[in-house]
Amino acid sequence: MTIPAGIFKAYDVRGLYPQEVDERVATLIGRALAEQLGACRMGLGMDPRPSSPALGEAFARGAAAAGATVDRFGVVATEMLYYGVASRGLHGGAMITASHNPRQYNGVKLVGEGALPLSGERGMPELARRVLDLDGSPDSTTLALRAASGREASSEEIDLYPAYVRHLLRFAAPERWPAFRVVMDAANGVAGKLAPPLFDQTPVRRVEMYFAVDGTFPHHEPNPLLEENREELVRRVLAEKADVGVAWDGDADRCFFIDETGQFVPGDFVTALLAQALLARQPGAAILYDLRASRAVPDAIRASGGVPLVNRVGHAFFKQRMRREPVLFGGEVSGHYYFRDNYNADSGFLPALLMFDLLASKKATLAELLEPLRARYFISGEINSTVEDIEAVFRRLRERFADGEITELDGVSVDYEHWHFNVRASNTEPLVRLNLGADRGDLMEEKRDAVLSVIREGV
Repeated sequence: MTIPAGIFKAYDVRGLYPQEVDERVATLIGRALAEQLGACRMGLGMDPRPSSPALGEAFARGAAAAGATVDRFGVVATEMLYYGVASRGLHGGAMITASHNPRQYNGVKLVGEGALPLSGERGMPELARRVLDLDGSPDSTTLALRAASGREASSEEIDLYPAYVRHLLRFAAPERWPAFRVVMDAANGVAGKLAPPLFDQTPVRRVEMYFAVDGTFPHHEPNPLLEENREELVRRVLAEKADVGVAWDGDADRCFFIDETGQFVPGDFVTALLAQALLARQPGAAILYDLRASRAVPDAIRASGGVPLVNRVGHAFFKQRMRREPVLFGGEVSGHYYFRDNYNADSGFLPALLMFDLLASKKATLAELLEPLRARYFISGEINSTVEDIEAVFRRLRERFADGEITELDGVSVDYEHWHFNVRASNTEPLVRLNLGADRGDLMEEKRDAVLSVIREGV
């Protein structure tokens, strides 16, 4: 099989298994990453997909071929791979996962020292070149055969769960919580393995949905951003008269909330609430948010005495900036939340702990905390459009909205007094993505349709 260059995405390697990503590909990635990092010791975690163990073993053998040893963490949340690499001082690591993608996909998330991820601007292009060069080298088949049938890769089995649960609980004060009733949807992903030992040490009364870890995801795809994957959780929250609903994606690095009325909480509103909670602890701190967010986020940060800093989209860009600057917390509308005291890494569990802390301290329901935001900020959500010429779309937007304040940190952003929008290109598809906000619902709908008509002109 010739390795398709398209499996190397902006932030990871991902494709159909075994048509695009198989054990041979994983072997070459393991060797290439170890050589690129000059790694002596790396961490390895995996999600529960049926193909993950074989891909993980192949990665470890490839790393061994380059002289690296591997700490094997087993089936873990992606945030645990980050924790394992950073806390143990490893040179890098890999998480075998396709995150929220359907069961037929798999891939690898790759990090260097300190769990800093490889990205399309730093590390991933070099890795792709190394892998493709190895693929074309005379010894690539020999390497793959040796990795498939040779000696065990040098490694050590490590159970991260006890230490990681202790690490998470340092961020919260569950002894102050009431007995929140929380419906939790693990989507048969790895959240079903981490949530019990964590929340067993709190007063939370959890109602479990799909906690049996099963990487075929038999009940619904592990992508809570899609409304159809949240419908059952919403019904259950209402039926149980629960305080909160929480959902995770397949590798549990993203967290999503449903309030007690059954309404989904957009990621920018979650960012605003978490910023409020953290700034109560550390007044004046800087908070990072992504440029797709509504004005709810910078307004909430300023109102809480913090310093809002806008950033381009993507976990690599957030983590790189948080390493350079004294940023306490970062949030993306996609459900990724980053914490300085968590090695600048994103976590799908810290947001839940901090949200429960906030509810307890405010003695309010989630819908009550959200009411001021919902009354003032009206958002379109992310709307995708398939286009043939992305640059032509950007030109039209700059021309039609030239009377607004235009910035191009990531795609095209335009700001007016009462509304604003961002349009950016997909990293993997011929799509552009619109996010628009306004201070009235009718204005949001009017401007959303106007911008979409410019994007889709001639389509």
